[in-house]
Amino acid sequence: MNNDIHEAIQFIISSLEKQGQAPGTLKNYINSFHVFEQYLEENSICEVNERICLEYIQFKTGKKINSFRGTTLDPNLNRRMKPLHLLLMYLETGTFHYEPRKQVQLFQCPSDYLEIYQSFEEYCNARGYAEATKDLNIRHVRNLLLYLESQDIKELGQITASCLETFLHTYDKVSVKYVGTVLYVLRNFGHFLFFQGFTSHDLSDLLPKIRIPRNGTVPYSWKKDEVKKLLAAVDREDPKGKRDYAILLMVTRLGLRVSDIRSLRLKDINWVRKTIHIIMKKTGQPLELPLLEDIGWAVIDYLKNGRPSTGCDRLFVRHRPPFSAFGEQESLHKELHRYMVKAGLDMALPGHHGMHSLRSTLAKNMLDSGAPLPVISETLGHQNINTTAIYLKIDLEGLRRCALDPEEVFHP
Repeated sequence: MNNDIHEAIQFIISSLEKQGQAPGTLKNYINSFHVFEQYLEENSICEVNERICLEYIQFKTGKKINSFRGTTLDPNLNRRMKPLHLLLMYLETGTFHYEPRKQVQLFQCPSDYLEIYQSFEEYCNARGYAEATKDLNIRHVRNLLLYLESQDIKELGQITASCLETFLHTYDKVSVKYVGTVLYVLRNFGHFLFFQGFTSHDLSDLLPKIRIPRNGTVPYSWKKDEVKKLLAAVDREDPKGKRDYAILLMVTRLGLRVSDIRSLRLKDINWVRKTIHIIMKKTGQPLELPLLEDIGWAVIDYLKNGRPSTGCDRLFVRHRPPFSAFGEQESLHKELHRYMVKAGLDMALPGHHGMHSLRSTLAKNMLDSGAPLPVISETLGHQNINTTAIYLKIDLEGLRRCALDPEEVFHP
């Protein structure tokens, strides 16, 4: 093997170390380069180029890729591609260029609005908002305050309808329903400012009126064979795969919300009665569900053979040190998306393909099997049966039975 290649690898590792890379990340790079150097030596390869690197990746993973340009959702491919991509760039340019993952900037409240922001935080806590509702309000209020600072608006009295409309334009790439959520937060904030005496008039009156029907959307649901393909795509020999498989079963078979799965604790499972008992994060109400056999065995497999050793009392934990609980904003969307790609499911299909769509799928399957609406409502943990009624829109067979005969209408 060419000594220049070895020296280049050592330089890259040294540069990563100087950048302050985490020990685990650095170890992965060292191991990847070591295995690659062994491959070069065993095959008497003295020169490295893109073709050689692509052949190596195919040899190790069995997957053929055409270029290092672009990204892939396969973590095994990424793990082998990143070090080699750095090596190729260094050999080509003689310089080391690595962009570490961007860190989320901590929010720094503009000094002109610090008292107002802190008071709003206290207001949300005093109202007893659920964590998700509180986070939603605070997140969009933060965006508004940062926007006001960027426009050099230092007093609430300077806020105009035009200013608020321009702020809403920053959400131009989101759905109408999401804009409705932002408007709800801004109206809540406007009421707070007025009733707490920060403004002489209610700023919510300046907001545009957008009518968004509560049940104006149609829930997306999966086909049964799509769910089977999704579950089959999970590597159940991998510790993280064991976790993800158990999570997907809980969503598809029990309809649990992601927020409840994140907060599920070891003690919430009663192995004697074969039940799962939780306090729902969204409503604060208790919910007891049966621990179905396939879910039970999946959880046992995860606890015995997949879950990292940790003092965390949550059932499902992160698989990176320090093996803690999921964050409050974790949607598990990336994990779901990765398995969809692996299963070859069509990502171009209309509709939302998040975890909540699998919950909708359970509702549809129950409707198809003839389950009454109150039973579905109880299973999904709805407080109002009208919330469950939205799933009637995806019950095509039921809708067909409701179709009117034009002959009967026009010729009674």
